[in-house]
Amino acid sequence: MSEERTASGSSARPLAAVTGASSGIGLHLALALARRGYDLIINAEDDALESAADQVSAEGAQARTVRADLRDPSGVDQLYAAIKEDGRPLDVMALNAGVGKGGSFVETDLADEQSIIDLNVTATVRLAKLVLRDMVANDSGRVLFTSSIASEMPGAFQAVYNASKSFVQSFAQALQNELKDSAVTITSLMPGPTETEFFERAGMLDTKIGQASKDDPATVAEQGVEALLAGKPRVTGGGLKTRVQDVASKVMPDKLKAAMHRSMAEPGSGN
Repeated sequence: MSEERTASGSSARPLAAVTGASSGIGLHLALALARRGYDLIINAEDDALESAADQVSAEGAQARTVRADLRDPSGVDQLYAAIKEDGRPLDVMALNAGVGKGGSFVETDLADEQSIIDLNVTATVRLAKLVLRDMVANDSGRVLFTSSIASEMPGAFQAVYNASKSFVQSFAQALQNELKDSAVTITSLMPGPTETEFFERAGMLDTKIGQASKDDPATVAEQGVEALLAGKPRVTGGGLKTRVQDVASKVMPDKLKAAMHRSMAEPGSGN
């Protein structure tokens, strides 16, 4: 399914686009950008996108919605077409859309794992290819990748999700190096567990991590946008607990990190 709502009237404000913007971190990224003077093109596949657009508009921004599933290449093409049709150069692209699935890899459905790869990896690469070529040609633009501190640890009972975020993090770091002599900046936002619908959608409400206290998505988004606009290469999103976990993951051996992740993500661990 794909639908669009188009903002009316011209605007001299700069343009930003956010994927996965109907709720959670993505919604708050869009709101944070709107407060800083950007008009928005926002994307998601669910009904809540219209409500998100209303919230963005309430911040004084024009908001165009592109309701499309980015796991389908046609959804990526539709979003990119909306960006080009606007007529303004894209100043900010927040590649935030993502999905996860908890459980033992040998027991989960392959379709769920493939969905993670299609959205977190393939759609991210497709969109980055399109928008970065334009930004480099204009020698201007900023891209935010929503990575995760999960990218730094083997994700026992969340194996494909963590691997997908490891890809995103490596991809972002490689692009930072490739584009270091241009005016285009790449920033990776690395949240820890955040209070969004992620754990419910991933079937992880019975896990220790699913039941634990989590960071505020508005705070995480503010940290991400501040880092993005400052041209920083990365920022850990969240509070002290998340930052401590991020630091610890840099010195712990992978075997220990996998065991720690298992203790948090194994089904039933929250009981």
